[in-house]
Amino acid sequence: MITIKCPKCGTDSKLSLLQSVYVGPHKCWKCRELFNIRIENNVVKSCQPMSPEEAERQRQREESRHRFQQPDKG
Repeated sequence: MITIKCPKCGTDSKLSLLQSVYVGPHKCWKCRELFNIRIENNVVKSCQPMSPEEAERQRQREESRHRFQQPDKG
């Protein structure tokens, strides 16, 4: 379990990940501020504010990337 401290209001959020690396958006549950976070080896390395427009562009890029990935052959 990873603890993320909101840089705006100081509230702690708990986050559980399947992998030890994550880069992407995070929203504070209390003040609702959006942040782009980078987690490596289950440690928060950066937490930068982002606008709703930036979050939407990032979501669209991820969606496009998943759409063009080859399906697993198993």
